[in-house]
Amino acid sequence: MKSISEIRKDYQKGSLNFQETPEFPIDFFKQWLNAAIESKVEEPTAFTLSTTDDHGDPVSRVVLLKEVNENGLIFFTNYQSQKGKNIETNHNVYLNFFWPELERQVRVKGIAQKLESEKNDEYFYSRPISSQASAIISNQSQTIDESEELQLAVDKLVSDPEKIKRPDNWGGYLITPNYFEFWQGRPSRIHDRLAFNKLGTRWKKSRLSP
Repeated sequence: MKSISEIRKDYQKGSLNFQETPEFPIDFFKQWLNAAIESKVEEPTAFTLSTTDDHGDPVSRVVLLKEVNENGLIFFTNYQSQKGKNIETNHNVYLNFFWPELERQVRVKGIAQKLESEKNDEYFYSRPISSQASAIISNQSQTIDESEELQLAVDKLVSDPEKIKRPDNWGGYLITPNYFEFWQGRPSRIHDRLAFNKLGTRWKKSRLSP
């Protein structure tokens, strides 16, 4: 077996033209996200969401981005899940997108706030009915009995769609960003890194050493 310390990859697929990047990071993020979608990368909207628990320890998991707009980035979850409880205690979150097929990474720091009910309803009822049912029967992150028949519970709800209503504890978060970092892999580990820091209402753009 090859030692993992011997694994190497020389990144060759792109570069960052710092002078030609947009002044607003959300515009640049949309460009990169669209490139990932058009390139058919695996799970282009997936990102690692990091929160902190009651002890201040970091907790990470992969979730899916569902919308990007001028205000920030949106994802949906169960508010009673671990991440929901973490965000209730500390609204500061960190996101990490990684598109290995493009040798690109984006890190985002921001503040997470719950969406209004109308927005939650709009997305909830746009989902497949089986996904709606799953959200209703799932006590996300809670310990359950091994014999619990979750699929049967979902199937029962799907067969009677009039009983399907969005739970109050299910909805979305808007992440209002205050930091973006764009990373493009480059040969010989001389990677391109571009940071955007929000200062008041303005964004300061700076190049970072690899």
